[in-house]
Amino acid sequence: MKRNVFLALIILLLVFSNSRAWAEEVEFQRKLKEFISIALENNPALLEAHNQIKASREVPSQAGSLDDPILRFGLTNLPVNSFKFDQEAMTQKQITISQKLPYPGKLGLRTDMANKNVGMAEESYDDLKLRIIRDVKRSYFELCFVLAAIEITQQNKDLLRQFVTIAETKYSVGKGIQQDVIKAQVELSKIMDKLIALNKRKETEQGRLNTLMDLLPQTPLNIPHGISKSSFNYKIEELQQLTEAHRPVLEQIRLLKEQYQVAKKLAVRDYYPDFNVGFMYGQREDGSVNGVTQERPDFVSGFVGINIPIWHKTKQRRKVAEQSYRIDIAQEAYNKARNQIFLSIKELMDQEVKSSETLKLIKTAILPQARQSLESSLAGYGVDKVDFLSLLDTQVTLLDWEIKYHRELADYEQTLADLEQAVGKSLF
Repeated sequence: MKRNVFLALIILLLVFSNSRAWAEEVEFQRKLKEFISIALENNPALLEAHNQIKASREVPSQAGSLDDPILRFGLTNLPVNSFKFDQEAMTQKQITISQKLPYPGKLGLRTDMANKNVGMAEESYDDLKLRIIRDVKRSYFELCFVLAAIEITQQNKDLLRQFVTIAETKYSVGKGIQQDVIKAQVELSKIMDKLIALNKRKETEQGRLNTLMDLLPQTPLNIPHGISKSSFNYKIEELQQLTEAHRPVLEQIRLLKEQYQVAKKLAVRDYYPDFNVGFMYGQREDGSVNGVTQERPDFVSGFVGINIPIWHKTKQRRKVAEQSYRIDIAQEAYNKARNQIFLSIKELMDQEVKSSETLKLIKTAILPQARQSLESSLAGYGVDKVDFLSLLDTQVTLLDWEIKYHRELADYEQTLADLEQAVGKSLF
């Protein structure tokens, strides 16, 4: 009678270990969104990138501003024999102010180039956000797998302890053999060793997730049950279109190409001279000739200066050619990055198909068969038609496949997280 109750308890535990409530799934998704929100708000790398954007936004107004005017003080024609300001008529105290004026259009082009840098900083920030979200999801699903593996292993440890008790009891009354006891104890020790490794891994994954949220690595985290397979219904052509429209790194390269195009226009403008405009005021002291005081008027002068691009063959022309090559470089860099991302998407989609098929096989075929086999072994063992070692092997096999299922499920969700980051847009 006790054995029948024990066998029934084992079956109930096996069924309970694979049940998940809908409310738990909702809580699971809510907690994931909460972790992502915390990471996006507090992650130091994101805060650093955001400050980089703020810094880059201060540049366009600088690039579009004129150089500071130059104020100059001087003396002209001061006689060295007396150092008197009223001795010579041409002695002057001069004040000069000058302003450099770039050729029309240059300041606007420089401002445009600086604005492209702002755009690239913003795209870099968005790309970093995608990586942070992916890393949080990967770490979250990895931690979910470890917790599920710990739970399953703990349940199996409890069952194996019962197996050990049964084996020892049968051996003590002469109905079992010592090999059964030893085998059960060995399997129990292996389970306990696996639990130690899993708990160490739990601490590692928890520390990684906490670090992404700028928390202390040892901060305890509450991870609810409820992980379930996400549906995936995208075609590769759809994802490629989404990638070209949304992936920040591609937009960053496009902005770089546009910046080089603006730089080329600016290089062409360098064929034209800049101007230097100035005014000078010369103050003179009144003088005396033959005892008669003469009033000496002050002088006002003006000037306009230009640079002459006579070395355009080795300077301006080369600058235009340089920017043309840089435009070509940026275009090829875009093509290379796009092709690499498309390849990554294809590989991730292949992995998604493989993982999906594996999960289906394990869930609909292998696990039911393994449970059925265990139930059959339990029933056979109850009437002494199945030996203890066969029962133990059946239980270990079920344990391995239960953990394998959760491993594949975590891998599947991590693949989708990688796919979202590759596309540059939330897909689920």
